[in-house]
Amino acid sequence: MALSERVPHKPLLFVDIDGVISLFGFEPAKRPAGTWLNVDGVPHLISATAPGHLLALARLFDLVWCSGWEEKADEHLLPVLGLPVRPPFLTFSAVAGTAHWKLEAVDRHAADRPAAWIDDAFDDSCHAWAAARRAPTLLVPTDPATGLRAAHVAALEAWERRLPAALRARGGL
Repeated sequence: MALSERVPHKPLLFVDIDGVISLFGFEPAKRPAGTWLNVDGVPHLISATAPGHLLALARLFDLVWCSGWEEKADEHLLPVLGLPVRPPFLTFSAVAGTAHWKLEAVDRHAADRPAAWIDDAFDDSCHAWAAARRAPTLLVPTDPATGLRAAHVAALEAWERRLPAALRARGGL
């Protein structure tokens, strides 16, 4: 199967950008390997390993941009990452409250599908949401100085393999 063909009931993978793909907070003398990308005048160090990791994950998951970059992810990241398909992006409302600012959009998009979410800034409301979902859910925290690593990919692949086939066939619970 070509990478561009979507398996009908792959689990979702919500992918943050800053702190996952775009690295920050590292010591200047210990800068990770990557490519500088200018996004509206703001420099971003795009991890050198992120493209390969995302390609591997795209075989098992439907990727969804889960970042304040919103539509800018396509414009700026697709040429750098070389993904086989354009992930959809979430849009976020500016509603103030006690929940994480991304949570409403993530929950709406996830519906009853199995979902993993990789981000550098989970809070207690994210963990409560994940624990309360009926569908299998995995939160994968990253260190913004190193971002998406091989260990994260291995954990996501192992989680996906443990999903029951019947759950995938139905697309949820």
